[in-house]
Amino acid sequence: MIYEEMDVVRIITDNDNIRTQDISKKVIAEISLKIIVNDMELVSVLCLNQYHEELAVGFLYNEGIISSYTDIEKINFNSKLLAVLIKLKDGVVIDRQESLRSLTSGCGKCYTYINPLKQSQYKSVSANTAYTAKNVLNLMNDFISRSKIYATVGGVHSVLFYTPDYEILIEDIGRHNCFDKITGSILKENKLNLFDQGIVFVSGRISSEIIMKIIRIGVGILVSKSTPTTAAIKLARQYNVTLLGYVRNSGGYIYSCPERLSL
Repeated sequence: MIYEEMDVVRIITDNDNIRTQDISKKVIAEISLKIIVNDMELVSVLCLNQYHEELAVGFLYNEGIISSYTDIEKINFNSKLLAVLIKLKDGVVIDRQESLRSLTSGCGKCYTYINPLKQSQYKSVSANTAYTAKNVLNLMNDFISRSKIYATVGGVHSVLFYTPDYEILIEDIGRHNCFDKITGSILKENKLNLFDQGIVFVSGRISSEIIMKIIRIGVGILVSKSTPTTAAIKLARQYNVTLLGYVRNSGGYIYSCPERLSL
C-alpha cells in the first residue's frame, strides 16, 4: 500500500473568513523494512512499500558489502515480517562493525566521509560520457513532470537514472532509498556497465551520503533540482563527479568537474 485515505480537517480561507471542512485525504504510507543477512538483522530502513528486494540489494552494494548480484545465494521478501531475507555466498563477509543500524527516511545516515571499512571500493569516477547543457535542462524538465506518486499524494522524492537507451525512475520517502532501489534494479538485471554511461537526476538536496552512492556506482553526472551541501561538493571534486544544483528552466550551477558538460 503506497498511501492511505485518512480523515482530516481542511482549513479554508475565503476572503477574510476562515472555515473548516471534514474531508478524506490521501496520505503517503511508510514501512520499516528489515534487511536480514545470513540470519542477522543488518539494518531497518524507513521506506515506501515497494521494490523491497531492489532496495536491499542496492543498499548492500552501495555499502560495499557485495560487489555484484552473484554474491547473493538466495533472496526473498517476507511480507509478514516486512523483511528481505538474504543469504550471501560463502566468502562474502559482513564486518561486525557494520551491524544493526536504523536509517531514517529524511536525513539518512548523515555520513560525511567514505566508510573507512570499505574505502578501497570507492574510487575516482572514470566515466567520460558527456552531455550538453541543453540536454541536461530538457531532461530535468521532463523528469520533474513524471513523478506520479508525488502528483497523486505528495510526500516523496524521485530519482531518475538515464541513458539514451535505458532509464529507470523511482520514488520513495527517502532520497537514499531511491538510489538504492535503482542500484538494486540494475544489479538484478546485470547491467552494471550502464552506470558509466548514465546521468542521474534527483528532486531533493545532495548530501554527502548521496554523493557516496554515486561514487560507488560510478555515475559521472549528478543533477539536482535543489542544493548540494559543502561536504557533497568536496567529495564530488575529490572523486571526479560532475555535480549540478538548482537546475531549472533558466539554468543552474555546476559545482564540480564541468568538463563533462558542453554548451
